[in-house]
Amino acid sequence: MKIFYISGLGADETVFQFLSIKDTMPVFIPWLKPFQNESLEDYAIRLKENYIPDKAIIIGMSFGGMLATEIAKKYPGILSILISSVKTKDEFPQIYNVGKYLPLYKYVSPGMQKWIMHHLSGFFGAHQKPAKEIYQKIIMHSDTAFNSWAFDSIIKWKNHFEPINSINIHGTADKIIPHKKVHWDYEIKGGSHLMVINQADEISALIHQIIFDHYKDA
Repeated sequence: MKIFYISGLGADETVFQFLSIKDTMPVFIPWLKPFQNESLEDYAIRLKENYIPDKAIIIGMSFGGMLATEIAKKYPGILSILISSVKTKDEFPQIYNVGKYLPLYKYVSPGMQKWIMHHLSGFFGAHQKPAKEIYQKIIMHSDTAFNSWAFDSIIKWKNHFEPINSINIHGTADKIIPHKKVHWDYEIKGGSHLMVINQADEISALIHQIIFDHYKDA
């Protein structure tokens, strides 16, 4: 069984390297270059139409989970599993709305963007060695132009609908998207934003069970 993975903002498939889900084959979705002023919704559907069949399982982390939610809204045959993400804009902290009225991110240079990300490593939960190393590689290889578009698309995202074919796994210690704001389906005790690395075994077992239950009841 294939599982289609969409990584988080600025990341690639390395963020999923510690997941091991029995009886599945990972397919890692590469980023497409966004069109000028392309919305998050339109980008998500374009990503799906290029790489993902109408009936599939998607695992989306963080920004990738938002994209997976938009795909699930349009394609009921898809099961989207979100990790460290949100289904609607209402689950973001209120402070994120500041970007609508004070879009300073548009004026941050590529070098400054990476400097900021580097100094936020602890905020993301990159405390242990594997997470620190992967986080630094993400920064080193991230596409700052893509990141700038993604920041803008997140701030302008308007979704209020929670598709029933979308399941959210969230950590209780997530500082990027606080646990108390999220309508999670399963929680990971002590899970940070990068729990997909730090608690990969627990998450792998949970995803295997979710998939088993989904097809058992189908």
